[in-house]
Amino acid sequence: MGWSGIVILGLVVGGAGWWLHPMRRAARHGLVLAFVAGVLGAALANAAGGATGLFHDGELLQWPLCTALALVFVGVCVALRVR
Repeated sequence: MGWSGIVILGLVVGGAGWWLHPMRRAARHGLVLAFVAGVLGAALANAAGGATGLFHDGELLQWPLCTALALVFVGVCVALRVR
């Protein structure tokens, strides 16, 4: 998965994470923030995995780690947006 896949994955996880978050109604205009957080989390996980040698581009472990970190970033950003 190249960088275009990382961006698409981050956007999908950002949108889904915002929609599923229980505090999304209180976080007005948080959808753009969720998209940015999703892309940032996925890109950071991809860069960290490649730098540490945990996975290389296109390996099976890359998808779940990028998805998990993007979802954590989205959850934290939406929760902080409410406060």
